[in-house]
Amino acid sequence: MRVPDGRPLIGTSDDIAPMVRWLLFVAALVVLIVAVGGITRLTESGLSITQWKPITGAIPPLSEAQWQAEFAGYKKIPQYLDVNGPAGMTLAQYKFIYFWEWTHRLLARLIGIAFALPLAWFWYKRTIPLGYKGRFLALLALGGLQGAIGWWMVSSGLTPEAADRVSHYRLAAHLLVALTTLGGLVWTALDLKGLRRGEPAARITGFGIMAVAVLVFQLYMGATVAGLRAGYVAGAGWFSMDAWPLMQGRFFPEGIDWSGGAFHALSNDPYLTHFVHRWWAWVVVAVLIAMGRRLRAKRQRLASVAIHSAFGTQVILGICTIWSGVTLWLAVAHQLCGALLVAATVWGAHALARRDPVNILSAP
Repeated sequence: MRVPDGRPLIGTSDDIAPMVRWLLFVAALVVLIVAVGGITRLTESGLSITQWKPITGAIPPLSEAQWQAEFAGYKKIPQYLDVNGPAGMTLAQYKFIYFWEWTHRLLARLIGIAFALPLAWFWYKRTIPLGYKGRFLALLALGGLQGAIGWWMVSSGLTPEAADRVSHYRLAAHLLVALTTLGGLVWTALDLKGLRRGEPAARITGFGIMAVAVLVFQLYMGATVAGLRAGYVAGAGWFSMDAWPLMQGRFFPEGIDWSGGAFHALSNDPYLTHFVHRWWAWVVVAVLIAMGRRLRAKRQRLASVAIHSAFGTQVILGICTIWSGVTLWLAVAHQLCGALLVAATVWGAHALARRDPVNILSAP
């Protein structure tokens, strides 16, 4: 059934199935870029490219002169002057960190293309179901915003006052916008799958909002821990009780700077942010277990299994990351699993959502 301008009101299976696959493919790319972003952060590569060139920046340096010019630009920023320069960084070492930042930015461009071009095609073919154009444009805008926030984040590490790192607030914003985009992609794909079965769009419940909010706070704290490099403050040692569940041999860490107040410490002190992140995780676990029980009651066992698998793996990876002294592959796996946990939680919230009858006459 179509409205006079040619758009499908409900959408046929042939119209909708490609859109579902497209959205899930882009969601998988977002999960991938979150993992690559973790590598970029852990290898201290994020400041290696000191200019934002949305088009020409897709081409890396191709000659020795171009590499020297890029390296010369990097030599002017605090990270080189205070850390890598005194350590004797070579051009080969610079190329290594450049590779990861360039890969991260290239993947971001590919995600933009992978979303925008199919969207233009579906728009041109008039196969987008009624009421979904605005949602697709919002997802496109989130992708553009993510690119702008990415450069805003990088620019915070290029100024003389920056020390050797980017603003952890901007890092948190960068990660949370990416994960919000991921959640929007998954939710919209699930709505379209329901539309194929003749179901109206889902409306999130109060419990679903609470579950997402609890997880978002945990993700914010995780990003803050990453930005402050607070993963290192607990100590290390495999199966060491002093590193986990304790922190340097104590349940509540010493050395927290309370001088700016509790809220300032919560966002800026590495000991407190680490402490809150590791123990708020159990609040998330409790809420997601409750979500799993509700899902099983609604015979949504697969979503429940996905949620339990994601948070169980995430907790294990977090503990192992601390015990290992923040080994790169474990820390990246922890960040990757965090993205998968977002997707699983959105799936669960969608499965529990209300589906009010559609009023065709008032449809936008």
